[in-house]
Amino acid sequence: MNRRAPQAEAEVIRIGDCEEPDVAKFMDVHNGFVGVTEPQLREARERDLAAETVEGVHFEHAWLDPESGTVFCLSSGPSKEAVRRVHDQAGHPTQEIYELAVEVGRPPSVAQPHRAGAAVNWPESEEQPQ
Repeated sequence: MNRRAPQAEAEVIRIGDCEEPDVAKFMDVHNGFVGVTEPQLREARERDLAAETVEGVHFEHAWLDPESGTVFCLSSGPSKEAVRRVHDQAGHPTQEIYELAVEVGRPPSVAQPHRAGAAVNWPESEEQPQ
């Protein structure tokens, strides 16, 4: 079953590095990680990577907001339950797992802004949006 919607005018952008189009992608959320450092997040991710193969899951990326203590993990695999089992085995369970069934990117004609801090700077050669 192909999970991608038919391509319209917008460019479809793959999320993550999964090569198989029929493998579902998931975003899960962990709370309670206030003050966690980047090395600690890397260690938690390594535990996921060590346990993922048995369940057919691949953890592709993790993001941390240390102030709120929220961690977001992007993975691909057969099911939410498989993602949940890997996190349980790795020692950081979560019940908040979302399947990312629809992926949409910018239409090709929309200029991508360059970021400088919080400001958005449009390239000199491109017309600014109105």
